[in-house]
Amino acid sequence: MLDGNRIFAAKGQNPCYLLLDKANRHGLVAGATGTGKTVTQKTLAEGFSQAGVPVFLADVKGDVTGMAQPGEDTPKLQERMAKMGISNWTPATCPVRLWDMTAEQGIPVRITVSDMGPAMLGQLLGLTDVQKGVLNIVFRIADDNGLLLIDLKDLRAMLTFASEHAKDYEMEYGRMSSQSISAILRALIAVEDQGGDVFFGEPALDLADWMACDSSGAGYVNILNAAQLVTSPQIYAMFLLWMLSELYEALPEVGDLDRPKFVFFFDEAHLLFDSCPKELQDKIVQVVKLIRSKGVGLYFITQSPSDIPDEVLAQLSNRIQHGLRAYTPAEQKAVRAAAAAFRENPAFDSAQALLELATGEALVSFLEEDGKPAMVERALVVTPECSMGAASPEVVAQVLAAQEPLMVKYGTAEDRESAYELIAAQKAEAQEADALAKERAALEAERAAFEKQKAAEEAKAQKAAEREAQRAAAAAAKAAEKEAERQAKAEQKRAEQAAKTVNSVIGQIGREASRQLIRGLFGALKK
Repeated sequence: MLDGNRIFAAKGQNPCYLLLDKANRHGLVAGATGTGKTVTQKTLAEGFSQAGVPVFLADVKGDVTGMAQPGEDTPKLQERMAKMGISNWTPATCPVRLWDMTAEQGIPVRITVSDMGPAMLGQLLGLTDVQKGVLNIVFRIADDNGLLLIDLKDLRAMLTFASEHAKDYEMEYGRMSSQSISAILRALIAVEDQGGDVFFGEPALDLADWMACDSSGAGYVNILNAAQLVTSPQIYAMFLLWMLSELYEALPEVGDLDRPKFVFFFDEAHLLFDSCPKELQDKIVQVVKLIRSKGVGLYFITQSPSDIPDEVLAQLSNRIQHGLRAYTPAEQKAVRAAAAAFRENPAFDSAQALLELATGEALVSFLEEDGKPAMVERALVVTPECSMGAASPEVVAQVLAAQEPLMVKYGTAEDRESAYELIAAQKAEAQEADALAKERAALEAERAAFEKQKAAEEAKAQKAAEREAQRAAAAAAKAAEKEAERQAKAEQKRAEQAAKTVNSVIGQIGREASRQLIRGLFGALKK
């Protein structure tokens, strides 16, 4: 409930006011289950909204939507208000915007993989230090090659690309083992199973749309439907961490203002720090320390202050501590530690009071005008003017209808050209070039085979011609030999004939001569 420049949050022996100009010094709302933390959160958020300060809350139980619906004025409520000295309580609503990562009950919320960054994403995926180093290299390669990482398919494509070209990048960026890349790819499957595939994408959330007021000047209460999201604690925690980091990076320094520019409530805050590596926790501590100078107030909602690291807890100056339960020595120690964090009030024992507080009652200490913590009060928390439960379906439908312009902006997912498409195009070009090269090689091989076959046929023809020439030469030689032999035989025959003739003549001559000789000798020649 707004009272001038302060929020009337609780009433004990004295009223407890949260001063708007001290609200950026952060705060804590703690207490066991069922002690009234959600109602307290609504009371504070309602006061900020009435003061013109936009607010973010995560609705992990499904009942924060009641801020869009006026509360119910009952006799029991009037009795409580009278006990607190409040006479001007009237049912009222806050301007509400509903957001939902699944787009079922609100405006879709998306961020890009690049916006998340390798450090937070490595934590989200539960990677080892070596695997985180590989993921850093992959992001660097993507940046250097102009490959946008928008959604998980971009990251998966980039990891595969880096694995395939690991040798090419090893000397410039470092070694990327296939085992580490395979482990990251397996971790992505787990995130997708938790709904991470709809969380990463475009259009990405512009936090300026959360830091807005309605036409009357009241700050919008931005409610994120986290009832299902909180069952995926990795994604829930990383989203809240991203928001914290994004606010810190995007907002300018403004110093101390008369009221915050934006207030951020971290419900189930322990999820932010469970298994949180030291380097990431150091980053959170740094942001918590410095973001107040940018006009942002952070309020952590958790069951016990021990859920939050001491370095963060030390920065939470405005505190509302609901009842704690102490059944074990460790729980009793936590009660004593929580009580010791308050500026002591001699009227009661804070540690004992923490064990006795009823629902809707708390130990409260806010910063005073001079920045000093006020003495702790055992007080009743002011009932918010909005509904303490969930909004009716009709009211939710009215809220959704009123935020149509933002639904137009964020409602339809976009899938512009990014790493996945560019890498796929490169692979297609490479495959096409490879196919062309294979086709050219096949044609070249075919041409070479043709030339080889032609040469073989020409050689065969030449050999056949040579064999034919050899056969012809042999035949000619044989014919010449036969002719020579024939001529030799004919010559021999002529010689023999001539010899025979000569011999015949000689024989005849001889015989004639012999006859004449004989006649001469014997006188027997005829006359």
